Amino acid sequence: MFGRGSKTIWRGFSAAAFALTLALPAQASTPAVLSDGISDAEFERSFERFDDLPDLPEATGNVVDIAAFDPPVEVEEEPAARSLGMGVASYYGRKFHGRRTANGERFDMNGMTAAHKTLPFGTKVRVTNASNGRSVVVRINDRGPFVRGRTIDLSRKAAGDLGIISRGHGRVEIEILD
Repeated sequence: MFGRGSKTIWRGFSAAAFALTLALPAQASTPAVLSDGISDAEFERSFERFDDLPDLPEATGNVVDIAAFDPPVEVEEEPAARSLGMGVASYYGRKFHGRRTANGERFDMNGMTAAHKTLPFGTKVRVTNASNGRSVVVRINDRGPFVRGRTIDLSRKAAGDLGIISRGHGRVEIEILD
């Protein structure tokens, strides 16, 4: 397919490429000439530190004194909540600690998380124990509970804060926080 002439062309091309490769380092090592005609000494002096900084400008008529203003006080409002009603909460703990939840993160029985059948992952929910009035805010990160009659599965920490550890479950009110 390739004749004798193509080998000669290939050798010529290879020789030219080799010569070009040898010439590149020589061009890269030559110093660049500054286009403005500035000498090397002047160029280096432009990077020296200033001994004295210029004076600050005087304040004029349209300047506002920030120190005269009091910052606004932001009042933390209780987040608006939408009630899901009453239900039965249970908890899961030691057996599931470290296992993956339905959203992919590892279950932490000491975290403030919960499982719900339908609420989107990441939803913040206030759970209030109907018998003692204690409440916690948990984040939905798992699916469940899978026991009939249960509405929400809480982490062990959240269940302890509500006071339902000893019974294993308790009647609660559930509210979605915005």
